[in-house]
Amino acid sequence: MRPDRNLALELVRVTEYAALAAARWVGLGDKEAADQAAVDAMRLMLDSVHMDGTVVIGEGEKDEAPMLYNGERIGDGSPPEVDIAVDPLEGTDLAATGAPRALAIIALSARGAMFDPGPCVYMEKMATSSRFADLLELDRPLGETLRLIASEKGTDVRDVTVAMLDRPRHAEAVEEIREAGGRIRFIPHGDVSAALIAVTEDSPVDLLWGIGGTPEGVITAAAIKCIGGQLLGRLWPRSDEERQAATDAGYDVSEILDVNRLVAGEDVFFAATGVTDGDVLQGVHYQPEGVTTESFVMRTRSGTVRRVHAQHNRVKLREITASRAG
Repeated sequence: MRPDRNLALELVRVTEYAALAAARWVGLGDKEAADQAAVDAMRLMLDSVHMDGTVVIGEGEKDEAPMLYNGERIGDGSPPEVDIAVDPLEGTDLAATGAPRALAIIALSARGAMFDPGPCVYMEKMATSSRFADLLELDRPLGETLRLIASEKGTDVRDVTVAMLDRPRHAEAVEEIREAGGRIRFIPHGDVSAALIAVTEDSPVDLLWGIGGTPEGVITAAAIKCIGGQLLGRLWPRSDEERQAATDAGYDVSEILDVNRLVAGEDVFFAATGVTDGDVLQGVHYQPEGVTTESFVMRTRSGTVRRVHAQHNRVKLREITASRAG
């Protein structure tokens, strides 16, 4: 049974409560507690959704964080059968330090549509808006891609901005971008939110590039399927052992993975709620009359992107989530 109803409108309740639970830990320096609060709230709310869901991408494996684990069955067990990708708290360090751009995220597709990265935790990836989608090429020198983007924009390369995670493994790419004249916006964590900025038309960021988490790559692909743009990825084994494990499992680590390979079909849903303020969404705000959240709700088949501003009753929140969530 295909997921005909707009499940994203139900999933936004899930990300809202994950964000609300995590927000009570913002700035307290305990990323594990923030992550666990988001996971617990998300799991609680997911069980109320009318679906037979299986977690395909469970964020947390690579750093042994609390998680909704791969293979976990969620929902009330009724049709439709769906795959779920979750990141209950993207940017655990961001939340712990009170930094911008922490999000609660979930993506959903028809059963069997999501790419399973197997043993590969990381992937090389680049993402951009629909305007520059045809210019993406992982094997082309980055400087050349920046020049092509500048030409399409009708500007100098110095007006092209690349977002990337601030990691030592990117040192060579940083040098290449700067030699070409491009600008870099470094991000400490959270490349899903950075990708959402990069694929937005008329954004100050033209391109996301870097080696980041494979789960985030699949989740980002789901969002891009809904709002447009393109992401190209390639598995990035961290060691010879991981490369061999991927090969033994039947993966071609040289394969270029686009959004349709990462998330197939047109029954794709995405929801995200801000935990801390950022470029994409405002975070959880506490006011005398209640708590406010801001969320994105998207669906591929309709192409509709909703921005949902919600006000929550603090007393009723405590009845649903842990005491620290209200």
